[in-house]
Amino acid sequence: MRRRMPEQRRDDDGAERPSVTEGTVEQVIRAQLAKALGGKRGMAEAAVPTVLFTVSYLLLRDRPGVPSLGVLENPALEWAIGLGLVAAGALAVLRLAQRGSPQFVFNSLVGIAIASVFASVSGEAEAAFLPGIIYNSIYAVVLVISILVRWPAVGMIIAGITGDLSSWRANPHVLRLCSRLTWLLVIPCVIRVAIQAPLYAAAGASDAAFAALGTSKIVLGWPLQVAGFAAMVWLLSRNRTPMGDTTGSGDLGAQIR
Repeated sequence: MRRRMPEQRRDDDGAERPSVTEGTVEQVIRAQLAKALGGKRGMAEAAVPTVLFTVSYLLLRDRPGVPSLGVLENPALEWAIGLGLVAAGALAVLRLAQRGSPQFVFNSLVGIAIASVFASVSGEAEAAFLPGIIYNSIYAVVLVISILVRWPAVGMIIAGITGDLSSWRANPHVLRLCSRLTWLLVIPCVIRVAIQAPLYAAAGASDAAFAALGTSKIVLGWPLQVAGFAAMVWLLSRNRTPMGDTTGSGDLGAQIR
C-alpha cells in the first residue's frame, strides 16, 4: 500500500510549506510545544547558574576575608555573579562541543548576564531577580491583551505552520481553544510575580527571604512551565479540531466544550 505523501503548498515567495489540512489543531500545537521544553537537560541548564549564584552568595555574604575581584564593592556578589556566568558559559561550550542545540543554555547565559548587570549596577544581589519579575509582568499583560483583542498568542503557532496569519480566526472553536491555551501561559507568569515580588522586597534585609527568592526562581521556572504545558497537553488531548474546517460547522461545537 502506497503511503500518502503530505500535500505541499507554496508561499508567496515560492517556498514550499507542508499542508496541515488533514491534521488537527491539537496535533500541530502539541508538536510545537514539545520543541519548547528542551527536555530534562534544558531544564537543568536553566537552573544550574541560578543555583550557583544563590548558594554562593548566601555562603559568602557575611563571611569576612572574602577576596575581592576588584570589580564591585561587594566581594560576595562578585563571586556569585562570576560563578553563575562561568557555569552558563561552560554549559554552552559543552553543548557546542557535543554538537547539540545550544538554544536553551544560551537562553540561560543571556538571562544570567542580564541579571548580573542589574545586580552590578545596583550593588544588591537581589536585583539579579528583578529582570525576571519585570519580564513575567510584561509577558502576562501582553498575553492577556492578545486574548482580549481576539488574537490569542497561541493562535500564532497555527499561523506559523499554515503561513496564513488570520484564517485560523475564522473558526470560532479554534479561536476559543487558542484563547484557553493562552490563559494557561498567563497563569505561571502571574504566580511567579505574586510570589517573587514580595520576596524581592524583603530579600535585602533577610537571608531567608533571599534564599526563598533564589529557590522560587528555580521552582517557579521550568517546573512550573512544565506544569503549564502539561495542562495544555491535557486540554489538547480532549479535543479534535480539524485544521481545514474554518466554518465552525459540523460537530466541532460538540467536540470543544
